[in-house]
Amino acid sequence: MKFISWNVNGFRAVLNKGFVEIFNELDADFFCLQETKMQENQHDFEPEGYFSYFNYAQRKGYSGTAIFSKKEALCVKLGIGIEKFDDEGRVITCEYDDFYLVTCYTPNSKRELLRLNYRMEWEDAFQDFCVELTNTKPVIVCGDLNVAHTKIDLKNPTANRLNAGFSDEERDKMTQFLNQGFIDSYRYFHPDQKDAYTWWSYLHNSRERNIGWRIDYFLVAEELEKRMKSATIHSHIMGSDHCPVELELD
Repeated sequence: MKFISWNVNGFRAVLNKGFVEIFNELDADFFCLQETKMQENQHDFEPEGYFSYFNYAQRKGYSGTAIFSKKEALCVKLGIGIEKFDDEGRVITCEYDDFYLVTCYTPNSKRELLRLNYRMEWEDAFQDFCVELTNTKPVIVCGDLNVAHTKIDLKNPTANRLNAGFSDEERDKMTQFLNQGFIDSYRYFHPDQKDAYTWWSYLHNSRERNIGWRIDYFLVAEELEKRMKSATIHSHIMGSDHCPVELELD
């Protein structure tokens, strides 16, 4: 089974940048999107052979998530069941026979960490939500989790120590998440790989110079470890300031 996750930074925009061709070429069984930035009926993408699930933010042109799946979900849940976290369309959970698939667009802590307190509350609530799911069946969490976990996961760790996405608090929350029974799939297969990033600023030719961050993940429940075959970063694929990431399971 092939899983793809991609923060498209505007679904309607990426549809005009070769998304259909990329979607068909990757041929994933599950294709998850973050930051779709749209409302219902603002697109006409209906891929043949897929079931489509969307979660829209109340605020227009903001946030939002989607999952396209070749297999119909047994159950679909939008959000995590907490009102103050569920108006931005950040989470979709699809239940299948032997796992849950959760796609997530984690809130950014903002410049000068202005939203860090909200982010910390979100982290605890979202992690509790995922851990509760594991009591029923294994969980695969994917998406833009808006944190570079360790120094190897961004180009300039020293300069970014106190910035959103690399604060001690956010990194500690990722460690906490993994310690609750999840595997960072990319680091599982590529523990020492440097210069492997999934997001690049639009400024200063950052992508061309590969000055980036790895903030897009597949976190896999430890129960699925033996089924993990590969994890890939598709850094050559353009259309967004992020690139797609891939997980393959038996």
